[in-house]
Amino acid sequence: MYVLNKIYALLGIVIAAFSTVFCPFLRVPLTGNWNLYQTDLILFGGTIGLLSLLVLFFTLRRVSWFRWTSYLLLVWCAVAFLGVYFKINNYFGMKFVDGMLAKALHLKWGWVVLFIGVFISVLSVKKVKEIN
Repeated sequence: MYVLNKIYALLGIVIAAFSTVFCPFLRVPLTGNWNLYQTDLILFGGTIGLLSLLVLFFTLRRVSWFRWTSYLLLVWCAVAFLGVYFKINNYFGMKFVDGMLAKALHLKWGWVVLFIGVFISVLSVKKVKEIN
């Protein structure tokens, strides 16, 4: 049986949702910092979609579904981070151009805030022993 700490669950969802819009995820020359929406629309849509599922399962009190969706969100964010990282470092397939692009584009601290929110939502569910 799983128990959901509601305050931590809401805190994790709010931190993750606000980080996708308000925190910088990528530093692009001449245009400034980009949030997740400006970085990649598919990553943004997937992240917000999974966060909306977390809110749905939170309101329906489906703790096991909330738990699995929070783990899925954690995997999704890790794959998104790796995807953006490898896209920056191997965009054109030419070593010289990719090296210049990797020096120009920089990952920012928004990824850390997103992962903190996701970890809080993952850790908000814990298993308790049933008493017979």
